[in-house]
Amino acid sequence: MTAWVRGQVQGVGFRWFTRAAALRIGGLAGFAANLGDGRVQVVAEGGQDRCDALLEWLRTGDTPGRVDGVTEIWDTPRGGYDGFETR
Repeated sequence: MTAWVRGQVQGVGFRWFTRAAALRIGGLAGFAANLGDGRVQVVAEGGQDRCDALLEWLRTGDTPGRVDGVTEIWDTPRGGYDGFETR
């Protein structure tokens, strides 16, 4: 699952909180990265239920900053991630 989070999500610790949420959910690998246009990209691979839980947290969780919207796409996992990191 790849999600793009819009709003005030850079410079507020959003990537670090996303990583903490992914680790708390467990069973996820991927990353959270700032994009040049002010969004944060989140890539998560794992079970459908775990990816859904992270997506729900991105949309309604106790995130830092302000989330105005989340757009996601689902694709076949590619692998190659070692845990969940911030970029």
